[in-house]
Amino acid sequence: MIGGRVLDTSTLLAFARGTSLYAAAAVWTAVEESIVLIVPSTALAAAWTELADEHRPVLDVLLHLPVTVIDNLDQARARTVGRLGGNQADAHAIACAHERGWPLLTAHPDQYARYEQTGVDLEPLT
Repeated sequence: MIGGRVLDTSTLLAFARGTSLYAAAAVWTAVEESIVLIVPSTALAAAWTELADEHRPVLDVLLHLPVTVIDNLDQARARTVGRLGGNQADAHAIACAHERGWPLLTAHPDQYARYEQTGVDLEPLT
């Protein structure tokens, strides 16, 4: 079984800005160990909006890694995200993690309290 992690908006921002050694270690370990990194397209859009131009090339590096997979908000995923409610990027990240049974990396685990019923494991950036 292939394992992986889902990266939320806060993790994308922390990696691109270089503010979290944990986020960097998780990404580079994933490359070394062939661990899949799922990036929800809504989290990507939210991170891109918040990033200064100088940090966008770092995010581009992450997006072009061989272990990175973008989960697009297609028709089926949009319905799942809509049913979960709340912030779309958060709900999209939860949906990706729940579907795969993978942990969700986040700098803000408290913002996922409304999704506790999904049973998704949150992996806080420390």
